[in-house]
Amino acid sequence: MINYQITTNGRDYPLTSDQLAALDLVPTGHRQWNLLHEGKNFAITLRDIDLAAKTVALTINGREHDLALSDEVDLLVQKLGFSTVENTKSKDAIAPMPGLVLDVMIAEGDTVEAGKPLLILEAMKMENVLKSEGDGTVKSIKVTKGEAVEKRQLLIEIE
Repeated sequence: MINYQITTNGRDYPLTSDQLAALDLVPTGHRQWNLLHEGKNFAITLRDIDLAAKTVALTINGREHDLALSDEVDLLVQKLGFSTVENTKSKDAIAPMPGLVLDVMIAEGDTVEAGKPLLILEAMKMENVLKSEGDGTVKSIKVTKGEAVEKRQLLIEIE
């Protein structure tokens, strides 16, 4: 069963492929459809669509709705945290995703410069080298080789 999600006005609406297949959607004109769902009739007009961004702008019964569409892959990417990009001023190394520490490449007390490799994190069978985001001294290493880590877990403190 394939899962999908529609997001509008900050709310998520999960759907299965069976639910989508059961929709009674009939074209009524150019960019217009009639939808019968749970005994209710909806007049739908497509205002805009962006296939690359997976967004759709619809008018449903005279009210405008902007929808973001997510498929199984999009939902997995969100769940694993790959879609989240955070700006931080911290020099600390923080896990960007859940994974397994394959190697720690520095020691406590080491001086590091921006861009220096700190550790290797395996996630989804890919090796990711986490590098220092700034200059500093390694204050403490919070993980060891072979340890599983969670998203946003502090890995290395840098002063």
